[in-house]
Amino acid sequence: MAVSFLLSLSSRFLRRSIASAGLTSQTVEIEDDVGTTIHLWGPPAPTSKPPVLLIHGLGPQSIWQWRNQISFFARDFDVYVPDLLFFGDSFTKSTDRTEIFQATCLAKLFQKLGISRYSIVGTNYGGFVAYHMAAMWPERVEKVVFASCAVNMSRRDTNELMQRAKVEKIEDLLMPVNATQLRKLLAFIAVRPPYLPDFLLKGFAEKLYSKSRKEKLELLKEVTIGKNDTVTISPLQLQEILIVWGEHDRIFPLAKAVELEKLLGEKTRLHVIKNASHANHLEQVSQFNNVVNNFLHGP
Repeated sequence: MAVSFLLSLSSRFLRRSIASAGLTSQTVEIEDDVGTTIHLWGPPAPTSKPPVLLIHGLGPQSIWQWRNQISFFARDFDVYVPDLLFFGDSFTKSTDRTEIFQATCLAKLFQKLGISRYSIVGTNYGGFVAYHMAAMWPERVEKVVFASCAVNMSRRDTNELMQRAKVEKIEDLLMPVNATQLRKLLAFIAVRPPYLPDFLLKGFAEKLYSKSRKEKLELLKEVTIGKNDTVTISPLQLQEILIVWGEHDRIFPLAKAVELEKLLGEKTRLHVIKNASHANHLEQVSQFNNVVNNFLHGP
């Protein structure tokens, strides 16, 4: 009961904050034949500001993950914050669960919105989606920010992560169902995870990770990146790319960021945030926002 009240109160406050930044809640049907609908927060109509797409990772719905970025970037950009399929109110009747399908749906969403060129900021799983959008539609995607997202991961990286976390299945870490699992996840994504009593952690795990859990597990299983023993991605030749990484990331170690900078092409640069782990955009908000803002405003 306490958890439901806290989440409801926080959600109302968050929605008011986003609304005051000029964003509205919208639902767009993009695939009639397969019943695909995307929910997003964005401006009522495109303006003269450059458009920026924020793509969330695994976990709560989009506005919870980007709560510290939306109002900041909305001052200078048309900010679009969609919920990926099976997060929030986005859904599909399609059986496709790959991140490539997610990327295709977001590209179609922007076509529906009448936006032909935009930049993308993606974190975690959202970075996988961002990579495919940039690779498949280079004429539409101007700049890309990969925040704590090892699109260069291999099967070995997943196995090593499970060993570090001492779990038998990757979902035991990334999709927690109880207090113990959520406490472990927090320790992996934050340098100084907040202490919460078990009853609150249990409630948060149930409320934030239970909706569409079956479909989310299918998304996790069907990720195409990292399926092979070798890295299979190609460089992104046309876009400027910024990689933002937490110095103490325990999900994707910093060495993956250094490797990724070399793989993605000459227009790529890496910024390492100190005293931060995987959720660096939530831990070091000011530094993350300013670094990304300077990159998006650059030539």
